[in-house]
Amino acid sequence: MKLAIFGGGQLGRMLALAALPLDVRCQFLDPATEPCAAAAGRHIRGDYQDPAALETFVRDVDSVTYEFENVPVSAVEHAARLVPSAPGATSLACAQDRAHEKQLFEDLDIAVAPWVEVDSIGALRQAAATVGLPAVLKTRRFGYDGKGQVVIRSQDELAAAWSAVGEQPCVLEAFVSFEREVSMIAVRSRGDEIRCYPLTENVHHDGILRRSTPLEGDALQATAEAALARVMRALDHVGVMAFEFFVADGRLLANEIAPRVHNSGHWTIDGAQCSQFENHVRAVLGLPLGDTTLIQPCVMVNAIGEMPRTVDLAAIPGLRIHAYGKSARPGRKVGHVTVLARTAPELRRRFAMLSPLIDA
Repeated sequence: MKLAIFGGGQLGRMLALAALPLDVRCQFLDPATEPCAAAAGRHIRGDYQDPAALETFVRDVDSVTYEFENVPVSAVEHAARLVPSAPGATSLACAQDRAHEKQLFEDLDIAVAPWVEVDSIGALRQAAATVGLPAVLKTRRFGYDGKGQVVIRSQDELAAAWSAVGEQPCVLEAFVSFEREVSMIAVRSRGDEIRCYPLTENVHHDGILRRSTPLEGDALQATAEAALARVMRALDHVGVMAFEFFVADGRLLANEIAPRVHNSGHWTIDGAQCSQFENHVRAVLGLPLGDTTLIQPCVMVNAIGEMPRTVDLAAIPGLRIHAYGKSARPGRKVGHVTVLARTAPELRRRFAMLSPLIDA
């Protein structure tokens, strides 16, 4: 079988690596000269909306999917007219617009922080009076890893914040004083079967995810599962989806969805019976879904900027190394590691050995 993937980043690379044992070959459409996924499959270089590139991309494949949400909706719609495609353009369009996304959450009775759409400095001033300060101004489109976001703490900062986001359509959200950040990752089949992974606790620095720890038996597991199931069914989403939440006063507040495999689920490669990547491949190709059970305690840590030396990482017991083949650059995710152990105390000891090598 063949799977065509929009995008050639590390998520595409890991999808292809998970597909190989299933005898599935992957190919990628990406405008970059040497995307890191090219090491794991065929790279078709071209713009996502280039007709000739799209024709080559979908030729003789069994399904089309995408590895990140900034692919043009029109490109996914075009591919879907030619080849079975999942997730669909509906999921993509929703995730690309924060206002549409938050409205969907409210329509599905999923709690969100107070928010208002903003399209001018005047609207921002009015929104600040409605939502209150502090608040977070976020661009409606193309924000990730903390980009396109500004925290506003006083009226004096409104004009500078509006300039910082490029004076483009935004949403203003009330600042959430949260106890922790968590994500729920699940996969949905074409036949409406949904399987969920354990709720995962996440730690961010400067808007970038640093580490993720799966929580077996968390009290909010069922609530998060139900919220994600409602969203997936409302969008008729097939494949993996991640739902990020804030936990405030012991309850979940929706932050955002990612209609794809997600960084906070990288631990599933080594820590779950069937990884999010394999389950996504299974779902979009119509194969039976795999077991999402946690195998043993683990924690995933991102390598940001540069990858530590392999010889140093390999000396830590229970460590699994995942380098993406990307050049070093400040703020760039160049790889991740997963620390595994049989017990929680052992996991803490091994994690302490990693701390001098990676800022987690």
